Amino acid sequence: MRRSRIAFVASPVPIAQEARLQLAERYGDVPPADAEVIVALGGDGFMLQTLHGTQELDVPVYGMNRGTVGFLMNEFHADDLQERLSEAEAEVINPLRMTALTADGAMHEALAINEVSLLRAGPQAAKLKITVDGKLRMQELVCDGALVATPAGSTAYNYSAHGPILPIGSDVLALTAMAAFRPRRWRGALLPKSAVVRFDVINPAKRPVMADADGKSVRDVVSVEIRSEPSIRHRILFDPGHGLEERLIREQFA
Repeated sequence: MRRSRIAFVASPVPIAQEARLQLAERYGDVPPADAEVIVALGGDGFMLQTLHGTQELDVPVYGMNRGTVGFLMNEFHADDLQERLSEAEAEVINPLRMTALTADGAMHEALAINEVSLLRAGPQAAKLKITVDGKLRMQELVCDGALVATPAGSTAYNYSAHGPILPIGSDVLALTAMAAFRPRRWRGALLPKSAVVRFDVINPAKRPVMADADGKSVRDVVSVEIRSEPSIRHRILFDPGHGLEERLIREQFA
């Protein structure tokens, strides 16, 4: 299907801004609210920013890499954009919702497309209690941190922390420890997408912890609850044969 109303958005870096001007002059440009498709020019971080910023619009986003890694992006070509958009395949992903309680009694909410992570914020290791669906699963995890990742985010921070790569559509979340000290050999768990994960921070005054959801950080948390948010659907467009499923498989053989 030919898409005549395209919104071009770009990261602040010069190469992305130059690409935006080039494409807008060639194909026209409309505000995201009036678009049939949004073309994001930048890297993976800018793609996440674009998805978060346009989630109320129900408009698919097609990324072209003008950043570094570009796992969520397609290759940049200026000449055949209309054809590529017509042939693009959509992947639908749901974000995680983080609800964090801080030491001062405040509640903070944020959405994460990749992962929600808890990280020690002081010189000592964090001590975390883990509950899944209201059932205590681990009384004490001593670690540098822990995270819950979606399939789309499983090749990011999760993979660097030696967590598993999850196939798109697997309806599974990865719970991964970072530098676990006790239990020393515990590497995490695979949980159903419907699971509600709760971390309680043990002795937060002595062992402070921060929580992060796709770059939105909350300091001095005492508890964090994480769940999938099926009511929010992000549609990401990929060139045929280069979707997230293929990229996830390819990443495991790199």
